[in-house]
Amino acid sequence: MENGKLGWRRSSFCGGGGNNCVEVAATADQGVLIRESEEPDRIIAADGATFGALISAVKAGRVPLAARGRTGRPSAVRGGR
Repeated sequence: MENGKLGWRRSSFCGGGGNNCVEVAATADQGVLIRESEEPDRIIAADGATFGALISAVKAGRVPLAARGRTGRPSAVRGGR
């Protein structure tokens, strides 16, 4: 399926529709695609079980988050290219 035709959903932490948002989309084969709205062509693919484990780890505080910005919400973690 073409990137633009997927049903991308934004994180509830996105706020007012800005471009610093985590987005996810389900694939036909039970997979999940993850991207940052600022760089929509850079996509991470995972199977459903792996994505579920990531979400569980984040909720349990086992994944380090970036320093919190002015809103108190985590800032995007930026890696090198």
